[in-house]
Amino acid sequence: MRPHESGGVPLSRCADPAGGSPAPVGTGAPGSRPQERGKILVSRAGRQEPLRRERARGPQHEVNPAASSDLPRGSRAAHVTAKATSATQESGTESAVGPSGVGGAAREQGLGWKRRDPSALPMSRQGVLYKPMVKAGAAQRESEGIVVPEMAATKNAAGGKGPWGGRVGGGGKREGMAGKSGSKHPRGPAPADKVRQLRRRLYVAAKRSPSRRFHALYDRIYRSDVLWEAWRRVRRNKGSAGVDAQTLAGIESHGVDRFLEEIATELRAGRYRPRAVLRRYIPKADGKKRPLGIPTVRDRVVQMAVTLVLEPIFEADLLPCSWGFRPRRGATGALETIRKLGAAGANHVLDADIRDYFGSIDHEKLLKLVSRRVSDRRVAKLLKQWLGAGVMEDGREEALLSGTPQGGVISPLLSNIYLHVLDSVWTKRCAHLGTLVRYADDFVVVCSTAKACEEAEVRVRAVLNRLGLELHPDKTRRVDLSWGKEGFDFLGCHLRKRMSGRIWERQRKRVYFLQRWPSHRSMKRVKQRVRQLTGSNRSGVKDVRVLISALNPVLRGWGNYFRTGNADRKFNQLDTHVWRRLTHFMMRRKGRTLRPGELQHWDPEFFHRLGLHRLRGTVQYPEAA
Repeated sequence: MRPHESGGVPLSRCADPAGGSPAPVGTGAPGSRPQERGKILVSRAGRQEPLRRERARGPQHEVNPAASSDLPRGSRAAHVTAKATSATQESGTESAVGPSGVGGAAREQGLGWKRRDPSALPMSRQGVLYKPMVKAGAAQRESEGIVVPEMAATKNAAGGKGPWGGRVGGGGKREGMAGKSGSKHPRGPAPADKVRQLRRRLYVAAKRSPSRRFHALYDRIYRSDVLWEAWRRVRRNKGSAGVDAQTLAGIESHGVDRFLEEIATELRAGRYRPRAVLRRYIPKADGKKRPLGIPTVRDRVVQMAVTLVLEPIFEADLLPCSWGFRPRRGATGALETIRKLGAAGANHVLDADIRDYFGSIDHEKLLKLVSRRVSDRRVAKLLKQWLGAGVMEDGREEALLSGTPQGGVISPLLSNIYLHVLDSVWTKRCAHLGTLVRYADDFVVVCSTAKACEEAEVRVRAVLNRLGLELHPDKTRRVDLSWGKEGFDFLGCHLRKRMSGRIWERQRKRVYFLQRWPSHRSMKRVKQRVRQLTGSNRSGVKDVRVLISALNPVLRGWGNYFRTGNADRKFNQLDTHVWRRLTHFMMRRKGRTLRPGELQHWDPEFFHRLGLHRLRGTVQYPEAA
């Protein structure tokens, strides 16, 4: 409708504060500045009301500018009235008999909608797609009334309103299947990030308040995401079956979902009861046997779930001198700490060993130490049940009055909690004597003088007596490292000081540095394993590459543990031993058909070309490893 046909009704304009001539602001109006296609008027965004599409009968009429774009601030009633007036002027005779006003316009459109086919498309949308399309033109965006955020964005940013008043999907929340990590199966496990967030919150809460006691932890244990993470860790650690003969493969064939749901139901109802552990023995380096207790897979999953919840709480209390079975800490860090102390001038070491540590832990004292941080009675009941679970050996079940069976998933955590008393007492009262370095139940005290080393032994015995423990009289000794006189074994390595030949050649000074390499027991154990994999029991193997595939995991794992020390000589010795064992295997396979000169072709390079792992040249500094 043109201005001179509007009956003297002026269009909506922006008045000039100085009283000048108003300028039209409607899109496409005369005198308005041409706009680029696809550009959104930010000045108009946010002050227009989104218009609802009226359902009208008959053909789509041309939108009246006075009712759409020139009345942005009008009320809803005025907008409907203007739209009904426009329709009346063009419909001719219908305007004379039809109802008038806002109510009449609403009734007219309502009757028209009722007389139409319910499944038919609206008359105003005939000839176009049913789904809304993104409007690129500025005029179309103004007619839709989209509120656009005042920010430059190539796509619709979070926080803007759509054409029907709804908020645009929040960006950056990673909601939906595409934004989640982990399994996409609807019944699969929850993302491991939730368990990580739970552990992080528990750690931060425990770190901020050292005296806080946690009282609501039991319901976290049987959460589905916690149980799934516990199952994944137990599955990764492998392990054999317990007294119920239930294996990991059997559980997977039975259904992991069903297995974990049964555990959650038992824990939620309070019906969970652990079973006895299966007693097994493994040989030790000194010829004796170490007893192990193997829980059932069901108990291992529950113990792992409890460990996931309790570990971050006690991790906030453990001190830097503890290196065993802790996140982002390990044996290499403990050995490096000792090496640096030796390089700084410490020449006296207390090499301590606790007699039957896992079998001597007092249950009441351990539970009292746990209660300092955890006041949840149901969690304490679980720990008490595991400590009191019997041991099945030769078909007979025996009750445990003290100690924790080695082999349990939660045993390393309980071990650190129990010996944290030694760490805290030493750090507060005895740190002037030397530095304590502990890995589970193995620990050493590095001192500067012999007198301090003697005093350290007295203090350690006193603290252990309070815990009901004692030092092994035969394995505990004081070592003098000065001038390379003595050495000691710790965590599979032999540590001893050696004189630096380079400094002697250049400056003629005797300077000793503490070095480490695989101990005699470690070398003996790995050679025995190589003999098992290449002995006469493998005579049925026809291809030497079968033996190489069995040897490589052993060599690679052993080499990764010892490669951060001064193990180049020991690595060369083991390479030579493996080469000789494989050569003997080839000679047995050939037998009388061995041709002259064929033995010379089986050099070390021959087996390395077949894929044998080489240890020589893999030694690295701890910072580069």
